Amino acid sequence: MSKLILVRHGQSEYNAKDLWTGWTDVPLTELGRLEAREAGEEIKDLKVDIVFVSDLIRSKQTWEEMAKVLGLKNLPTIEAKEIKERSYGDLSGLNKWEVKNKYGDEQWLKWRRGWDEPVPNGETLKDVYDRVVPFYLKTILPLLESGKNILLSDHGNSLRALVKYLDNIPNEDIWKLEIPTGTVYVYDIDKDGKITNKEIRVEKEAESNK
Repeated sequence: MSKLILVRHGQSEYNAKDLWTGWTDVPLTELGRLEAREAGEEIKDLKVDIVFVSDLIRSKQTWEEMAKVLGLKNLPTIEAKEIKERSYGDLSGLNKWEVKNKYGDEQWLKWRRGWDEPVPNGETLKDVYDRVVPFYLKTILPLLESGKNILLSDHGNSLRALVKYLDNIPNEDIWKLEIPTGTVYVYDIDKDGKITNKEIRVEKEAESNK
């Protein structure tokens, strides 16, 4: 039985300011680093064989802080742009509450949580799903099937896309899924790649924005 450990990065500087982040490469805050270390504490009982991070610094810094707690600074780490956060296009850097006031609750929710709702010059969640899930099936799942425990230090929307696949969440229900910073999911995966159990080790309260 293998473990798939999903960790949303700790609070970033844009999260702290309620700004849409997307592909903007901002670092963690001190609170974000603390959240990462807390996530590490919660999985001390688990062996980690391989780590995947995105090409964004908040993903890398989260694993760096976790590795300090776990004593795994030299663990193999693979950087993969396929699992990076959703591009928010023209919304990147804007205050989410100001956008909500300007465009209204309905449009704001569609942009923030919708399945196939485009943002100007950005990606939909479906776009993210279409790059994250094939990467999981081609690269990560074979490692799990071979008995490796895999950790992803990842982002809110790339994790929402992957969890949608893993939990078989319908398109019309995905808007309900929220994965706050510092959250940790652990899946048990058998040798045939099937999920046999899911555990939420850390579940934070209301999310700071992507």
